Amino acid sequence: MNIDCTRAVRYHTGGFPPHNVDFSRLMSPLLAATDALARYDQTLQNIHNSEIFLAPLRSQEAVISSRMEGTISTLDEILELEAQQGEDDTGATALYRSDVVETALYRRALNVAQAQLEEGYPLSEGLLRSIHQQLLSFGRGADKSPGEYKTEQNYVGERGSREASFVPATPEQLLDGMQALFEFMASEDVPLLLRTAVAHAEFEALHPFKDGNGRVGRMLIPLMLWHGGAISAPHFYVSRYFEEHKDEYVARLREISANGNWEGWCCFFLDAVREQARNNTDVARSIRDHYEAMKVRFAEVLGSRYSVLALDYLFTWPVFRNSHFTRSAGIPRQTAARFTRVLLEEGLLQPVREAAGRRSAVYRFESLMQLVRV
Repeated sequence: MNIDCTRAVRYHTGGFPPHNVDFSRLMSPLLAATDALARYDQTLQNIHNSEIFLAPLRSQEAVISSRMEGTISTLDEILELEAQQGEDDTGATALYRSDVVETALYRRALNVAQAQLEEGYPLSEGLLRSIHQQLLSFGRGADKSPGEYKTEQNYVGERGSREASFVPATPEQLLDGMQALFEFMASEDVPLLLRTAVAHAEFEALHPFKDGNGRVGRMLIPLMLWHGGAISAPHFYVSRYFEEHKDEYVARLREISANGNWEGWCCFFLDAVREQARNNTDVARSIRDHYEAMKVRFAEVLGSRYSVLALDYLFTWPVFRNSHFTRSAGIPRQTAARFTRVLLEEGLLQPVREAAGRRSAVYRFESLMQLVRV
């Protein structure tokens, strides 16, 4: 297909790393963003087992970041698909739209990246390629060279349009460009938040893969912040702000290549971090408060020393297969089966799908879903 590049902005060859940015002019938004991010991280550190509280938020990030690329799904669909998998991954996947499968792969790729960094793997080109391979490992992305850099020129524009709005770096420029990017990421001459802002923008401008660049580029943000020590776990997601301000997000990135306006992009990015950190803090606190309230309620209705284990399971898997709950929650099977009946009777669980044949029933912890649903 012929692409019209007449009005497209082209990659800023020779313009990275930025040479003429006065980072001192960004001190005020940098301090505000740093403070908000630190408050968010402190909130998480004060929460017992923050992984429990943030499991649904990781799925929410997958939904929003994928939606920015035109992949439409809901949080309920993603969690239901993940609940179905395990009985028969292939069969379960076949029941869902391709958009839902793609979004679920985003969440899986985030989990894999976190696990690899925890095991000591460096934040490297190899890690990003591994993320990309996970992201496009199944469905529509499987024919888009998962884990491999592009070998042909790609373009950015409206889906289905033959007119490009941006022409990324060429395949010939790519290897040197990626090397320069990771050298910049490793440098400590620039504050971490600003390095993250510049790195995200440069990755998007390089557009190193045939598909999935936007999603991988947004994953890079929490990974850099975590790897650099700004947050204690890689659970800071900023895609909601980018989506709500998508026109400005795109325009600021374009201005870098159009006229070298790195400062405008950095200001936008720092504002995004500040506002999203405040919002994420509020959400984390609401989830924590709900957990504390449900801990009392579960103890009352279940009357068992296993009630906290049941609650922890539901916060980790707010949509779940009953067979998985009875097998994996750390609760005796008969007790877990009783818990399900009681929680359904009390209205704390809602049925998603009744049991049929070999397929277990699927239930939803609705009160938590209301807090995190997109």
